[in-house]
Amino acid sequence: MEHLLKEIKFDDRGLVPAIIQDVHSGEVLMVAYMNELALRKTLETGYTHFWSRSRGRLWKKGEESGHVQKVQEIRIDCDSDTILVKVDQIGAACHMGYRSCFFRTMSAKGWRKAEKKIFKPEEVYGEGCTILEHIYEVILDRRHHVERRDSYVASLFREGHDAILKKVGEEATEVVMACKDGKKERIIYEMGDLFFHALVAMGYHNIPPEEIYRELGRRFGKSGLKKGEKDGG
Repeated sequence: MEHLLKEIKFDDRGLVPAIIQDVHSGEVLMVAYMNELALRKTLETGYTHFWSRSRGRLWKKGEESGHVQKVQEIRIDCDSDTILVKVDQIGAACHMGYRSCFFRTMSAKGWRKAEKKIFKPEEVYGEGCTILEHIYEVILDRRHHVERRDSYVASLFREGHDAILKKVGEEATEVVMACKDGKKERIIYEMGDLFFHALVAMGYHNIPPEEIYRELGRRFGKSGLKKGEKDGG
């Protein structure tokens, strides 16, 4: 890898522009910047990593949204100062929800926006991967990077076990109150908060969602009554 990196001409900030292209359609999806660390991580993991100039840190594309980019090929231009990365894009490349960051077309009449596609969960997370599992993976990442000041989950892990359990209790109470009110939208919202903080508690104890699935599967189809008892309901 070392001899490959030596070929690249990083600028005076240690950065090189990376053009991201859909490997299937050839569409340019986005342009970002990589430093040596980001390029190393991209090569090692097979997923694009970039250097955020505004936040001053390394980031994996789709680390929170699930809209990751699976690297298929990496090229370098003739001057060795620009990288072309051909990827299999999962979901949207643009943070605004568009397939490509280049969703506006300029003409004499003004700007025309491309149609924004609403991606279904299975289109983003793929077969065998649910939204709960993806969120859990992000939670584990934050547990191992508690120094991040821009992360709510990291702040919970910094505060410790009791703070996490307090949030679970608070959200459970909010669910009860929402159910009492009987407003569907609020119930859904509060259930989302409860599920999320339950996942944080699970992450603290290293309990992945699959173990909960197995427990529910073990119970499924079984009566809650012991043999010989009658169902009073």
